[in-house]
Amino acid sequence: MTSTTPQAELELHPKHNLTGFIIFLCSESVIFLAFFSGYALLKTSALDWLPPGVEGLEWKMPLVNTVVLVSSSGTIALAEHFKAKENMALFRGFWLLSMAMGAYFLFGQAVEWGGLKFGFTSGTFGGTFYLLTGFHGLHVATGILLMGLMLVKSFIPGNYAGGEQGVQATSLFWHFVDVIWIILFLLIYVWQ
Repeated sequence: MTSTTPQAELELHPKHNLTGFIIFLCSESVIFLAFFSGYALLKTSALDWLPPGVEGLEWKMPLVNTVVLVSSSGTIALAEHFKAKENMALFRGFWLLSMAMGAYFLFGQAVEWGGLKFGFTSGTFGGTFYLLTGFHGLHVATGILLMGLMLVKSFIPGNYAGGEQGVQATSLFWHFVDVIWIILFLLIYVWQ
């Protein structure tokens, strides 16, 4: 009877390492899909969608935030590339840049929230707006936290010797967060 260590098992089946995480992302997609569907249903059936005194949403600052967040998908992909090439300095630099871009996005979101003329309780639109952007913001914050953890782990000698599943999973999560934001931006800011 032979047995393999967990590390040897990971090396034998490298593509299976992320299967559970991909299933998790699929379940997250279902949650967001339910929110998107609810938003569309409520918007199309409401007589007065926007709260009184609100003509529409300013979209310029959210567009800048969108460009920054979507660009961070490129920087995290570069970080992964340099990690695969074992260039830890460039990996850490681009990884940190991705974290900073995510933080900029959250800061921009907070500034936007602070300047809005409606709140969470300002009708159906207010509730759905804050729910969707807040839930997404929670995912951005989670992504930054995960990136921070992977960054710290990158300083531990030999930490990535058995594979880069944490880096790959975090990167996948970040791309997921970016795609979700593009859909949210189109739903909330473009389709007014």
